[in-house]
Amino acid sequence: MLQKYAILGLMSELGFPSLLLIALSLSADCFAVALSASIARSDYSLRQVLRAALVFGSAQFVMPLLGWLAGRTVIALISDYYHWLAFALLALVGGRMVRESFRGKEHRVSTDVTRGFLLLTLAVATSIDSLAVGLSLTFLNVNMTLAGAVIGAIAFIITIAGFRLGNRLGTMAGERAETAGGIILIAIGVRILLEHLL
Repeated sequence: MLQKYAILGLMSELGFPSLLLIALSLSADCFAVALSASIARSDYSLRQVLRAALVFGSAQFVMPLLGWLAGRTVIALISDYYHWLAFALLALVGGRMVRESFRGKEHRVSTDVTRGFLLLTLAVATSIDSLAVGLSLTFLNVNMTLAGAVIGAIAFIITIAGFRLGNRLGTMAGERAETAGGIILIAIGVRILLEHLL
């Protein structure tokens, strides 16, 4: 998170290039989640990938705007525990993937992260940092619609890239690919937690 705020400090001087750096920084978690999901399950269709990318991108578009609109009051109320929420959501999904990977093939239910509540959970978990960045942008002279659109578009593209790369890695990883995907999700949650606690 500190790196993201350091980038924000440059934004008033550098303009659009700094906005792109912020967008890339915020989309890193989207990439990692897409990568781990497609390592675990390599049969996602183009439609599923686009749906997930659209939801991730939309969350990354909306969250900075919400942070910007909310201002200090709302952020102050949740700032002490929002990183715990992100950790809990990612650990829950990752743990489920690891558990499913150790069940027998006949009992295994492959986790589909591109639909329903699971998709929304991951989209929220990976976009919580964008909420805090949106708050920071209130102190700068920034076009928030443009900022949100750029952040959302980059997240959309990066999510697709994560799915494509993970698909190839998952084919190589073999039977324990879902275990690896779940562990990656848990690791992302731990990183978010440690980043805020330390």
